[in-house]
Amino acid sequence: MSRHDPNDGRARLSRRQLLLGGAVAGVGAVAAAGADRILDPPAAVAAPEELNGTQTIAFHGSRQAGVDTPVQAHAAYFGLTLRPEVDRAALARLMRILTDDAARLTQGEPALADSEPELALVPARLTVTFGYGPEFVRRAGGPTPAWLAPLPAFTIDRLEPAWSGGDLLVHVAADDPITVAHASRMLLKDTRSFAELAWTQIGFRRAYGSEAHGVTMRNLFGQVDGTVNPTPETTDFDRVVWIDAPGSWLHNGTSLVIRRISLNLETWDRLDRSGREQSVGRTLANGAPLTGVNERDEPDFAATTPLGFPVIADFSHLRRARSDDPDERIFRRSYNYDLAGTGGAISDSGLIFGSYQRDVARQFTPIQRRLDELDLLNEWTTPIGSSVFALPPGCAPGGFIGEGILG
Repeated sequence: MSRHDPNDGRARLSRRQLLLGGAVAGVGAVAAAGADRILDPPAAVAAPEELNGTQTIAFHGSRQAGVDTPVQAHAAYFGLTLRPEVDRAALARLMRILTDDAARLTQGEPALADSEPELALVPARLTVTFGYGPEFVRRAGGPTPAWLAPLPAFTIDRLEPAWSGGDLLVHVAADDPITVAHASRMLLKDTRSFAELAWTQIGFRRAYGSEAHGVTMRNLFGQVDGTVNPTPETTDFDRVVWIDAPGSWLHNGTSLVIRRISLNLETWDRLDRSGREQSVGRTLANGAPLTGVNERDEPDFAATTPLGFPVIADFSHLRRARSDDPDERIFRRSYNYDLAGTGGAISDSGLIFGSYQRDVARQFTPIQRRLDELDLLNEWTTPIGSSVFALPPGCAPGGFIGEGILG
């Protein structure tokens, strides 16, 4: 038998033809695809997605950010107690360090010696705001405003030390909870030699993008919360909030009252919708006063039912919070909290109520007194924490928060 099978050549030829045919077919397919591309222009490249995480709020300025800044979705409040040995010089060092940290972090830059620098790259409208309690001001050697003191005792209060007082406030807010957590840790690590952490309060609102900008927040009772707030960057807002006292260390600053208010959702759940609206004085659907249609309609306190009773009851929260005195107004910036329940309760829920004003004694305290005397909502709300802080003005690059009293 021949070493070369005549059929072998034919087999090789058939395979060669097959491969050649496939190659030609491939060229044809490529050509056809190229023709398609010529006939059909390429789809437009989508524009890069605009991310809220890259947005920043300026840190430096005549006033601290975090007061009139559009409210972020997440917040953390830290109350610190100064160590006994910390004096005025040490306070100045502390505030220089914290100011440098905040100036970097709010712009999406890691703090010095940041152990997790990658977490600082998404600022998400981060703001850091500082406040001083009475003891801080005393050690700083500056004049203490009369209103910088614990609030008067109210009958509805059940205050707990775990949520009250404090010498230094660090308030961190952003639209991303990881950003808040990282910034908080960086700042608190730098306070260790100067102060001890007394309390922490973590709050939230609707996530960024869930609702249109400017929609009034809702608390966990389902109520709109903050309808009558003055509008930032207006003369009215300035009159209510910012301290106008040239020469004072508080010029362009403000005051902050933080009240931690427990909401008894267990008993609130048993109240029907009509009862809820009567206690608040507003409809739950859109927050309109019971005498109106839209949320920001002016309430008519003189309106009565066919039986002669006030449509908006005297004991309603809306009526008790309203004053005819234009000085008795505040700017509220609040957050919800929701913790694990105890004792069979589903949750431990409430409101971190933040009230900003020029003068606590003239603006906040009279309102709180009326609520304390007669507010049906007190049946389901209990203040369990209370603190008052002075918020100094902002600073220029190279300066630090509090230099007016410590510089």
